[in-house]
Amino acid sequence: MGIGSFFKQKGKQQSKQKPAIEFDTDLKKNLDKNLEIIETMLEKPNDLVIRELSLGRPDYRCAVVYIDGLVDKPEINNNVIKNLQYYAEKQELPKDTNDLINEVEKELISTGDVSKGKTLDDVSFALLYGSAILYLDGIDQVLMLDLKGWQTRSIEEPVTESLIRGPREGFIENLRTNMMLIRRHIRDPNLRFKTYQIGRRSKKNLVVSYIEGIVHPDILKEVNRRLKTIDLDDAPESGFVEQWIEDSFLSPFPQIANTERPDKVATAILQGKIAIILDGTPFVLIAPLTLGNTFQSPEDYNERWLIGTFLRLLRYGAAFLAMFLPSLYIALVSYDPGMIPPKLAFSIAATREGVPFPAAIEAFIMAFTMELLREAGARLPKTIGQTIGIVGGLVIGDAAVQAGVVSPIMVIVVAVTAIAAFAIPSYSTTIAFRLLRFGFMLAASFFGLYGVILVYIMINIHIVNLKSIGVPYSTPYAPTFFHDWKDLILRAPIAMQTRRPAYMQTVDNKSRDKEKH
Repeated sequence: MGIGSFFKQKGKQQSKQKPAIEFDTDLKKNLDKNLEIIETMLEKPNDLVIRELSLGRPDYRCAVVYIDGLVDKPEINNNVIKNLQYYAEKQELPKDTNDLINEVEKELISTGDVSKGKTLDDVSFALLYGSAILYLDGIDQVLMLDLKGWQTRSIEEPVTESLIRGPREGFIENLRTNMMLIRRHIRDPNLRFKTYQIGRRSKKNLVVSYIEGIVHPDILKEVNRRLKTIDLDDAPESGFVEQWIEDSFLSPFPQIANTERPDKVATAILQGKIAIILDGTPFVLIAPLTLGNTFQSPEDYNERWLIGTFLRLLRYGAAFLAMFLPSLYIALVSYDPGMIPPKLAFSIAATREGVPFPAAIEAFIMAFTMELLREAGARLPKTIGQTIGIVGGLVIGDAAVQAGVVSPIMVIVVAVTAIAAFAIPSYSTTIAFRLLRFGFMLAASFFGLYGVILVYIMINIHIVNLKSIGVPYSTPYAPTFFHDWKDLILRAPIAMQTRRPAYMQTVDNKSRDKEKH
């Protein structure tokens, strides 16, 4: 059967499917009709629970509807159904329907978050998001009771951002819990949480968090504008939001930070940045982001400034090695051996004796093998992954040297490069450097040091032109903000950091009430 006939048959099968049923958006006054509509819309799933009750007198009916597994059943039984059954002992009901629904809301429902719904869209969204719906016969409104009770992961230390000294709590997949963790760090009444719904079908809640009076209004306006343009069926992870609102999808560099640490998010918000929290993921987005931010870690501030400065300098050195070391090895060995000290050159030549490949092919083989081991170790279970990464690297490296495929110095170069990449706090930036490393290696293979310098210039041009939510990615290097250099490559003492980052152009730029001179 040809591909054309296959698609024709598939089209015929799809045309025979029943179209989606359209419902009137307004609720009905008849209880049976409302229950029939909700059952038909969901096609009577096994987890749909409908509990019908009598209220006030035997002939007056009401119903509690919820999805089993999404709600807290003890709360429903104790604070809703039990109260409604107790009310059934009364013989009089308010004649006015508005009085009846208000009386039920104020006197019978013992839950904190209660709202009224008037349309089928209100009911369906609340029902599928973990709320219980209370229908009253003869009333075209419902009470939506926020009684979410699904299973969630407990608050644990982030796996991807572990610290030696610092808080041990991390975000989880529950939106309310993540908002609570931020409020625990920032007890400012000006802290704002603005809620959006994204996903045409999933309708997930997304919250934008910032401090009014600090954040620049234009940055906040631009973030809100971009979030409103999101048009997806579902956003299962914050990475979908990040890719939608970033400035350049062609750039290898991350333009929006992501983190599992509440302390890191709180620090960013206090600097005038914006946090984006998506329900269902522990990774919170921080915007805008600059290149200098990717080398900063919360541990820099938890230790004394000399230690923090040393660690930050170490990371910059690690970034240099992660990008340039293999390409410099290729360029010097293949094109400019005269630039290598004589004793080191003789040692490299001796170790390369008998190797059948040129330095470029040798480097690509080892770099590709290392990336393969790293990816395999990340995908396997934790205990097995560590074994594969360590044992696999040792065995393959030693076997390659013994077989004469690569030289020992090449194994050292690739190993140091791999270790240096792990010293960068931002995993997204690490991936970008790993990709750029292959570009440098390719340029060094054809043009030597000239190729390395040429690619370096091109990357700098790209970084200078790159922006994150309108903020230059290369700031505070270019445009230059000398005041922000206190917390860039060096980490100045806390007492000297009296202002928020100047490149953020915050409304309130002072982080303390009075500066001490």
